[in-house]
Amino acid sequence: MGSFSVWHWLVVGIVVLVLFGRGKLSETMGDFGKGVREFKKGMKESDEDRERELASRHPDIAPPSKVTIEQGESKSSGEN
Repeated sequence: MGSFSVWHWLVVGIVVLVLFGRGKLSETMGDFGKGVREFKKGMKESDEDRERELASRHPDIAPPSKVTIEQGESKSSGEN
């Protein structure tokens, strides 16, 4: 009684396509994707701002730096 079958969802999908049209639906989903990307970008900037604030309050505690080491470089430097 409380759940919908596949046929119910199919009818709902068809009604949505008829009301909004294919172009409007894809445009809406594109806008949704842009919103999600902006949200993730804002969260990342928020984390960076929080790290800067913590570093300014506690200068003796340095945040870990982002260091990348190539595999070929680390092996050749240890052999000499």
